[in-house]
Formats: sequence, structure tokens, C-alpha cells
Amino acid sequence: MNTHRNRTFGGCLAFAGLLMIAASGTTIAQHAAGHAGSGAVGGGAHQHFDGRFSHNQYYYDRGYSVRRPPSGGIGELHGADGARYWYHGGNWYRWGGRGWIVWGAPFGVFVPFLPPYFTSVWWYGVPYYYANDAYYVWNDTQGAYEVVPPPGGMEANGATPPPASDRLFVYPKNGQSSEQQAKDSSECQRWAVGQSGFDPTLTGGGVAPEQAVQKRNDYFHAQVSCLEGRDYTVR
Repeated sequence: MNTHRNRTFGGCLAFAGLLMIAASGTTIAQHAAGHAGSGAVGGGAHQHFDGRFSHNQYYYDRGYSVRRPPSGGIGELHGADGARYWYHGGNWYRWGGRGWIVWGAPFGVFVPFLPPYFTSVWWYGVPYYYANDAYYVWNDTQGAYEVVPPPGGMEANGATPPPASDRLFVYPKNGQSSEQQAKDSSECQRWAVGQSGFDPTLTGGGVAPEQAVQKRNDYFHAQVSCLEGRDYTVR
């Protein structure tokens, strides 16, 4: 009888242990899902939600400090102010003497890759990459992404969908000669400028910054409509 009871009790302990392990695993999974900059749907302690440009990610609050920065990433960087920075998961840390403090991204610093989650924002046909109140642009000379301040008006009028392509592929439907195609293309370009108010030969298209993306799209749409009306296939 005692042996049976001991086996029963031992079985109950083992089952309880499995339940505790399962519960612990669930807790760990939930904690990982809420990690800042991880693409989580819910934030954790010392985190805030970034909904600008429908970015919809969580990041650590400015001023929150840790003794050691997260491992991985590209390691330590130096800003124009001479301070030591650490870049990881879209979060920026600055050495404060006794620990690493969550900080704003330092302008002018180059990084080899973007944060794990970013939102492309178009301005005057140039893509900026946004994450956690920071903007990055690709620098061909450095072969890296540079942290830059946003252009004036971008936060209110930047467009997240990419603008229309600069390059149109035009094919004659009725065997039009190359001379005729060039003439039609030139006339359609002038017509598109008149219809949209956007002139690609002028800086910024010759329109106000807050109208540039929409006017630019209108210009290409008008040009396509004109060419198609003259029996061309446009892609």
C-alpha cells in the first residue's frame, strides 16, 4: 500500500513539474514576444509604442539605462560629439559613465544595416528608412546607411507607398517609327507637365514640398494616359 502511495505521489510531483515547465516556457515566450524592437504586438516595462508612419513597433524609453548593452549587432560606435554609442535592434544606447542609457540616434553616424523593422518613407523621390524616431538614408560613398535629421515637412507629408517609377517602357502598337515615337513622347511629357503642374526638369518638380509626391505621381499617370491614347503600350 505504501509503495502504491509513494508511486502515486511521485507521479503527481512529476506531473506538477511538467506543468511548471510548460508554464515557464509560456512566460518566456510571452516575454520574448514583447521585447522592444522585435515586431511585437505588445510592449513591456520601460517601452513605448511607435505608431508614426504606421511603423507599429515597441522600443525602449529614452533615459532607461542598463549596465551592459545587448550582445550582437555591430558593436560600439562613436558619434560626432565624441560619445560612445551602441546600436541594437533599432535602439540606441549612449555610455553614461556607469551604464548605457537609451538615447536618440546620433546624426552623422553610419551603420552597415538597418534595424530589423523599418518603414520606408518617400520624400522627393528619395527613400528614407524610419524606425524609433530615427531616419536613415543610403550613402553610396560610404556604402552604409547614415543617420540623418528628417527634412522639414516630412513627418506631416512623407508618403509610405513608393512613388511612380521614373522609367517608362513604351512600345508602339501600330509600327510607329522611332521618330514618331520620340515626337509623341515629347508632346506627352509637355502635356503631362501642364496637367499635373509637376516638371521633372526642375528641382523638386517646381512644386511645394508637401505636394511633391502626389504631383509626381500625377505627372507619370498623365504621361501614361497620353501615350496609351496614341496607341502605345506603356509598362
